[in-house]
Amino acid sequence: MIEVSFPGLGIDNFQLNPVAFELFGLEVRWYGIFITLGMLAAFAYAYYRSKQEGFDLDNLLDMGLYMIVFGVIGARLYYVLMKLDTYILPGRSVWDNFLDMINIRGGGLGIYGGIIAGALTLFIYCRLKKKDWRRALDMVAPGVMIAQAMGRWGNFFNGEAHGGIVPEKSPLYFIRMGLAPNELTQGMAYVHPTFLYESLWNILGFVLINVFLYKRKKFNGQIVLTYAAWYGFGRMFIEALRTDSLYLGGGDSGIRASQLVGFLCFVLGTALIIYMLIRCKKLEAKGEYVPVFTAVTEQASEENAEQVTDAQAPDEITNENNEENQTNGQAD
Repeated sequence: MIEVSFPGLGIDNFQLNPVAFELFGLEVRWYGIFITLGMLAAFAYAYYRSKQEGFDLDNLLDMGLYMIVFGVIGARLYYVLMKLDTYILPGRSVWDNFLDMINIRGGGLGIYGGIIAGALTLFIYCRLKKKDWRRALDMVAPGVMIAQAMGRWGNFFNGEAHGGIVPEKSPLYFIRMGLAPNELTQGMAYVHPTFLYESLWNILGFVLINVFLYKRKKFNGQIVLTYAAWYGFGRMFIEALRTDSLYLGGGDSGIRASQLVGFLCFVLGTALIIYMLIRCKKLEAKGEYVPVFTAVTEQASEENAEQVTDAQAPDEITNENNEENQTNGQAD
């Protein structure tokens, strides 16, 4: 059991059990439940945006299945690579080390690994199906933010992904979280609830993107780049507060992996957004710019026209055959 409190918010000590229930002798943890709910929420959001971006339900089901499988693999691989020294132990067989690496129930997933693997999977799928991968990423990215926001509450139930002790003079002291047990002190420690910071940051980004940006986007890929820049910016600062960061080189470098990736996402995402907006402005000046959703409508109309033509083709062939039969009958 984990003991938690938020004294600055008037919430006294209460206990959390990381295990929600048991099923056939196996523990079902709140962490897994929140991750699953997050995936479902992300899929629901993608479905909501699918028609707008030119995708159908079959596309979504295929993409969702592949992204979940390879996303989990990527998240685990990211975590293992950052802590490789703890998974390759002398005196143990290669097989035993490998079993530890793939033992997700033992804990250890890196969100950036899941995002990178999921994005690559989506890119490959769209290339194979001749779909616009930029539209697909725009369709999916805000849903990922909701999935991340929900997944962090799984960390809360595990008593993990928290920060160090909050100084009394900190402006965040009012939102400090009491946590026991912990690795910082004996008894209750009042720490940064970094899981909460990240969850709220993602929710705020989701709202801003959907209220102010999505219907006004100037180019395909703008939403996913905004997500990358927004999340990366917040993660840079939140990661600096955490006590369980993954470090490059196993800690010898002193560089927090997720902080570095967050910085790169912010810089590259922002640079690409600025470049593409300038490009769109130049096209507008030349009268060559085509609004994003106008292009989607035209593409959908062309696809529907092709489907109607294909559907009419068998009828035309049948009519031609009937005419031939009638001619042959008259000749006889």
